[in-house]
Amino acid sequence: MSNSLQKPLTLAVGVLAVLMAAQWWSANNEIRTLREEMANRLRTTDVTTTETRVIATTVQERTKELITKFSVLENKQAEAQNQQLALEQLYQDLSKNRDDWALAEIEQVLSTASQQLQLAGNVQGALIALQNADRTLSRSDKPQFISIRRVIAKDTEKLKSLPNLDLPGLALRLDSVISQIDNLPLVSDEKPAQISLPPKKPVIQAAPKVASAKGTHGKDGKETKETKVEEPSMWAQWGQALEDHWNSFSSEMWLEVQQLIRVRSVETPVALMMSPSQAYFAKENVKLRLLNARLALLSRNEVAFRNDLAAAQDSIAKFFDTRAKQTQTALTLLKAVQGSNLSIEMPNLGESLTAVRNYKAKP
Repeated sequence: MSNSLQKPLTLAVGVLAVLMAAQWWSANNEIRTLREEMANRLRTTDVTTTETRVIATTVQERTKELITKFSVLENKQAEAQNQQLALEQLYQDLSKNRDDWALAEIEQVLSTASQQLQLAGNVQGALIALQNADRTLSRSDKPQFISIRRVIAKDTEKLKSLPNLDLPGLALRLDSVISQIDNLPLVSDEKPAQISLPPKKPVIQAAPKVASAKGTHGKDGKETKETKVEEPSMWAQWGQALEDHWNSFSSEMWLEVQQLIRVRSVETPVALMMSPSQAYFAKENVKLRLLNARLALLSRNEVAFRNDLAAAQDSIAKFFDTRAKQTQTALTLLKAVQGSNLSIEMPNLGESLTAVRNYKAKP
């Protein structure tokens, strides 16, 4: 019984041993294979780790370079931003200064034009100043300047509505008269008129006397008459010549007497007895009066203008020959100039100046 049980047991133990050996061998092979595989993997991992380290090192270096470049870019960006801010501030300052300069220039021009308008009545100059100011403000293209331009347009319309007064034309007329003063004849310069002598009468000789005619017969049998002319006597010829000479002498003597004695009515007797120096100063006085009238005309001082013009006309009427055509022409020109109306109230440019100054005063 025991032998029968021992054989299967031994067989089972053998089989078990074989199985265990096979299992051990298989396990050993697997372990060896696993080790080899792990070793291979470890080697591969080492290589990969080395490559990874190299890559990591490269990445770190590149990262450092990028960080450095990024820092440089940040610095440049910050510098560019600072420069941009500085440029914007500078542009704003320049724009503000340019506007300030433009407004200061406009204020100066308008102030000068206003003074010229009040003192000399220079309407055209004031209009040009207003138009230039409006053109300068239009270049800025800022809505803040619209109010100033509106006031300037209002003053411009005021000046355009004024009646036209040709001051330069009147001044040119006065200049024309002033240039003629030296050529105007004075009363003291008048010379006696040359009276032409009447033509001498031809000497009429006495007619000769005709004697009686006698009839004669010619060869052809016809009767012919012969006349005998008698010459005038010597006493008759002398009498006729003496009469002719006496008539001629008496005519010449009468003409001489007419030239010696002349009667003329003069309001200012002193004008007839003026010396050359007095005549010179009389002309200079008239020219000075006319120059003062011209200055008063341009400065729109109507009282001084009319006083000087009246004084100049009085001097011309007293000391100059008013019968001369040149003198009459000069007096006509002066009367035409005196008839001009200078009493035109000129507006001022105060509203435009106030608008510019108020804008400049704003912070």
